[in-house]
Amino acid sequence: MTWVEVLVLGIVQGLTEFLPISSSGHLRIVSELFFDADAGASFTAVTQLGTEAAVLVYFAGDIGRLVTTWFRGFRDTEVRRTADYRLAWYVIIGSIPIGVLGLLFADQIRTTARNLWLIATMLVVFGILLGLAERIGRQRRSMDQLTGRDAVAMGFAQSLALIPGVSRSGGTITAGLFLGLDRPTAVRFSFLLAIPAVVASGLSELPEVFEEGGPGLQPTGIQMVVATVIAGVVGYACIAWLLRFVERHSVYLFVWYRIALGCLVLGLLATGVIDAT
Repeated sequence: MTWVEVLVLGIVQGLTEFLPISSSGHLRIVSELFFDADAGASFTAVTQLGTEAAVLVYFAGDIGRLVTTWFRGFRDTEVRRTADYRLAWYVIIGSIPIGVLGLLFADQIRTTARNLWLIATMLVVFGILLGLAERIGRQRRSMDQLTGRDAVAMGFAQSLALIPGVSRSGGTITAGLFLGLDRPTAVRFSFLLAIPAVVASGLSELPEVFEEGGPGLQPTGIQMVVATVIAGVVGYACIAWLLRFVERHSVYLFVWYRIALGCLVLGLLATGVIDAT
């Protein structure tokens, strides 16, 4: 891996991780278009540690409060009645589907799922679904009205992001809007829900990313660190921007972007400009 690839892919990861446009899909597309290679599922997973560090910093107060409340709830029945205690459990419950499915389909995630025909199709299909959710979702419920059913549904939606092109935040935000959550609530819970799964995935993929002759571009240790740090810094700025954006605007900007990018990639594949694998 060259330093240009490290810089570009680190920035792409940071820009796209939290927007509902699929960071793994963008890393796959950008690395194919500009570097005639595949960044690899392991590189993607490890750089996500940087963006999740951005979540931990940005939501440090919320996360600390949830963790403390969750532990206190084991010995204090009054704490168990609080919204924070329930929210902590919702994050845990919602993280189970992607953990189980990620283990079951680990090989397919690294190979078959990285086909650009599939990625481009998922960009379009889930872009349309996001638009429908924005259109018909009632958006009347806030964070304190979140339920266990919401957590399970959004957890399964998050697991669809194991397929590049779907988008972790896109899937969970889409589900949240369909369930009647308002945009800020759907986005904030999406960020919180991603923490356990992404951290676990990134740590488990660390050995794979440095495997000699393994799939994807091969970074050195220092290159992996730099790419992850870049992703974290850029990702932090994207979190702040997206939370402000969804308070005042719909998600149609991302819907049209996904559809346009997906159609562009499908056209490039159909004309033989780029290879699918």
